[in-house]
Parts: sequence; C-alpha cells; structure tokens
Amino acid sequence: MTNQIAIALGVMILAAICLDMFAFGGSNLLYLARKFAELIEWVAFWR
Repeated sequence: MTNQIAIALGVMILAAICLDMFAFGGSNLLYLARKFAELIEWVAFWR
C-alpha cells in the first residue's frame, strides 16, 4: 500500500466517523463497535 492510498483511506474513514457523529449522534459507530466485539469473542472461541 502506498502512502497516498493509506492517507486517502484514513481521510475517508475519518470523514465517515465525523459524519456519523454529527448526523446520527454516533449510534452507527457504537453499533459497529458492539458487533466487532461480538466477532472477536466468536473468533476467540475457535482459537
């Protein structure tokens, strides 16, 4: 991955987080964090 691609990806992720925080109060980000935690627990079970 080149630096240009990494910077563009980082900017897009930050823009999506900011949009969620201002438009929806962070509810979508919280939902994704909870689902990610469930995924980590599920993967740890199969370890």
